[in-house]
Amino acid sequence: MGRLATMIRPFAEAEDWAQPRIKEGIEKNRKADNCIEIVDPQGKPVSDVTVRYKQKTHSFWHGANCFMLDELETPEKNEKYRKLFAAAFNQATLPFYWSDLEPEKGKPRFAKDSPKIYRRPAPDLCLEYCSEHGITPKLHCLNYDQWSPMWLPMHDVAEVRRQLERRIAEIAERYADKIHCMEVINETLCPFKDLDYRHSTDFFWEDELISWSFETARKYLPENELVINEATRFVWDVNRGERSWYALSIADAIRRGAGIDTIGMQFHMFNRFETEEELTLPYYDPKRLFSVMDFYDRHFHKPLQITEVTIPAYSNSAEDEETQAKVIENLYSIWFSHPAMEAITYWNLVDGYAAFAPQGDMTSGENYYYGGLVRFDFTPKPAYYTIQELFQHRWHTEGSAKTDAEGCADIRGFKGDYDVILEKNGCRQTHACLLDGGKYRLVLE
Repeated sequence: MGRLATMIRPFAEAEDWAQPRIKEGIEKNRKADNCIEIVDPQGKPVSDVTVRYKQKTHSFWHGANCFMLDELETPEKNEKYRKLFAAAFNQATLPFYWSDLEPEKGKPRFAKDSPKIYRRPAPDLCLEYCSEHGITPKLHCLNYDQWSPMWLPMHDVAEVRRQLERRIAEIAERYADKIHCMEVINETLCPFKDLDYRHSTDFFWEDELISWSFETARKYLPENELVINEATRFVWDVNRGERSWYALSIADAIRRGAGIDTIGMQFHMFNRFETEEELTLPYYDPKRLFSVMDFYDRHFHKPLQITEVTIPAYSNSAEDEETQAKVIENLYSIWFSHPAMEAITYWNLVDGYAAFAPQGDMTSGENYYYGGLVRFDFTPKPAYYTIQELFQHRWHTEGSAKTDAEGCADIRGFKGDYDVILEKNGCRQTHACLLDGGKYRLVLE
């Protein structure tokens, strides 16, 4: 059995069980019934108007990190990156790693023209790009102990708190109205870290780390969506239900008063090629995937986000790239169908520029996995086209309808932003509309 057949086996074996739920979930959770009511300037209904509608983007966020925005070796590559990103995604994760955003105390790199740091484009540059292309930005992350700046003092919890609160306050003042969705804290359960707030140790601090972070974030960000995020195996290994580590940490933080809005779920398949069948394949079981999402939904009643996804290809061979694409197609369909899910964020767009590796070295760091959607030479892989196909064709609505005697045209389609074109007696008007269920009145001049 080849790698492709092996890695899609869980989806194939569960097809009869999973496909009806996926189909029903997408129809129920991602579509809505809308009535477009057309009236004349006096407010009277206009019948027999042709209403043409075409979806421009989804209300459901689908994106990637934009860590390589203008970070590539040549202007030509930077321009290709900009075009490829905007052509596939409606959401971008922006890097706010403390050590790189504020390498020198009191001098954060917010501005577009800030000194460059690899894989850490300045927030204002990212926001300008997002605004130009109608992309929703997301912040990653306010408090991530692995990326502590070197100027923090050693073994001083009180000072760390003071500096963290200052950082959060500064970010809130500058970006609260520009970035609605913000990850507050990340990967508190990972055991491999060796740099935690300059080696500060305080059991009380550890016990209240999550709740303090959310309390402080909410103090300065009262209207923003605040997200908790965690690494893959702690998210998806919930065989002990509410006694699983991530569930326990969320429940404890909520009990302490943490205003967690959304639960983030990573999905990096960072396993070596030789262990893929043993370690990765179980995560592709549709029953397991649905069971885990159902658990968080049922237990916490909060929205879910797939915050970081890496599906390895391991090489540029045709079979390996097709395997990556087929796995992504199946996973995205499952996630997209779930009622609690509101976003899927792939991680690296382009191979060869991942973390912990020299550029182009495909043997080290996260480059090893060939986990991007675009090759190092900037030609898109099948996986890139798969994501485009899903959100721009398969999960896409366009068509036409006529208004009835009451001036109404009924439209059922995927929730999102639309161009709505009205035509009658040679008159033609275009309106931009968010169609997510309800009645919308448009005036035909």
